[in-house]
Amino acid sequence: MSKKKLKAAAVEHPVPQSLDECAEFIARIGEAQRERTLIETAMNDDLAARKQAYEARAKPWGEKIAALTKGVQTWCEANRARITNDGRVKFHRFATGEVKWRMRPPSIAVRGVDAVIGCLKSMGLDRLIRTKEEVDKDAMLRDTELAKTVPGVTVSQKEDFVVEPFETQLEEVV
Repeated sequence: MSKKKLKAAAVEHPVPQSLDECAEFIARIGEAQRERTLIETAMNDDLAARKQAYEARAKPWGEKIAALTKGVQTWCEANRARITNDGRVKFHRFATGEVKWRMRPPSIAVRGVDAVIGCLKSMGLDRLIRTKEEVDKDAMLRDTELAKTVPGVTVSQKEDFVVEPFETQLEEVV
């Protein structure tokens, strides 16, 4: 009869050995979080300054592009019939690039949804009203025991472990 040896993987992280040491670990987590926040803040300040500098350098070029584009559009609109073969095509190729006229798909904007729905109903235009059926998950969460009895429904709940080091915050002068 052979004896089996059980091998356990070594723990890859430090584990506190007492209540006091666990409290010390939590304090060190808070210190590490604050240091990381300082680094993140410095990074964001640096990124904001760099972005602003590049945007300032790019701004005159954006303005130049917009002005040239408006000029090209003005000329093309004035000569549209000639460069589109009297509207048979919606583009023109120049030696350096092309221009295009594209019709956007239609869109609908509705203000006062309830009033519009009431108007559609009164006009007998129910085909323009969408009725949507969906499972009420909020109702199921209020009655999980009943929800569990429905085939295809699974109720799950997970537990997270959270470490929140205590911190004090400086008051801001407004």
